[in-house]
Formats: sequence, C-alpha cells, structure tokens
Amino acid sequence: IEQKEESRGNDDHVSLIRDYRSKIETELSDICDGILKLLDTVLIPAAASGDSKVFYLKMKGDYHRYLAEFKTSQERKDAAEHTLSAYKAAQDIANSELAPTHPIRLGLALNFSVFYYEILNSPDRACNLAKQAFDEAIAELDTLGEESYKDSTLIMQLLRDNLTLWTSDMQEDDDVIKEAAPKPAEEQQQS
Repeated sequence: IEQKEESRGNDDHVSLIRDYRSKIETELSDICDGILKLLDTVLIPAAASGDSKVFYLKMKGDYHRYLAEFKTSQERKDAAEHTLSAYKAAQDIANSELAPTHPIRLGLALNFSVFYYEILNSPDRACNLAKQAFDEAIAELDTLGEESYKDSTLIMQLLRDNLTLWTSDMQEDDDVIKEAAPKPAEEQQQS
C-alpha cells in the first residue's frame, strides 16, 4: 500500500501509512520480545521431556522468525541468526528423541523449511529439509498412533504442498534464466 501511494504521489497518505506501520512493528516487537523472554527464562529451562523441549525451542525459533519478517539491516540479520540457532537446537533433540512421524517434529521441519525459503532465500535447503522430513515420515507411517495420525498427516500434506510450490517456482526461475541466456552459434543459425 505504501509503495502504491508513493507512486501516486500521495505524500500525506504515505506519511500516515509509515507512522501506522511503525506503530504496528513496535507492538509486534514488544509482543515477540515478551514471549521470547518467557521462553528463555521459564518455559525452556523447565521443559523436561523431549517433545516439550522441541516444542518450546521451535516456538523460540518461530518468534525470532516473525521478527526477521519485518526487521531490516542488522536487526533482521540478528533475528535470522537467533531463528537458525533455535531451530537447529530443536532439530537436534527432535532427531534423537522424537519419531519422524511425531507432529511436533514435523511442525518443526515445516517451519524450519519455510524459514530457509522465505527468510534466508535458500530454496534448495528448504526443499531438502521438507523432502527429508516427508520421506522419513512416509517410511514410518505404519507406526503412527491413532491420536496423532490426523495432526501428522495434515503437516505432511503441508510439507508436500510447499515442496510442490517451491519446486515449480524454482523450475520457472530456471526457465526464465534459460530463455535469457545467449544461444549457442549453431542454434542461432537454425532459427
């Protein structure tokens, strides 16, 4: 909206939009900071089981990722580094203590892959992580308990949907690059 109003030359609207965006970003920062403080001081230290540790570390990564979505410059870089650190810590525990079909482990893989894709602009890493989580869960689908079947299969579907979307985006990008590339001399003569 800000860019649209700017292109129209509506300076008054642009100023209002910037002020409002700044206010919203401050509120979001305060909320995220409060939740992150609670996670660091109470919830993560008190987590005893593997699934609760993974859950809270994933949550910590999620809230840092939310900050990275709207922060800029060094603040964005810091938020991204904190996200990566929290997700990796959660992943280490998840891989050793939770089944590949566990909904919390799958949810971590989903959010971690989205982080790679959207924040770090690394579609290859995002696809590899999502595919590995999906494939590992498929291989153990028969061990899935009735209580978590619905949650796990829903997250697996989201992983597959993202993989489909991301690989088609990557294919489109490759096609654009190929079209823009200069043709070899023999191809130009045949055209």
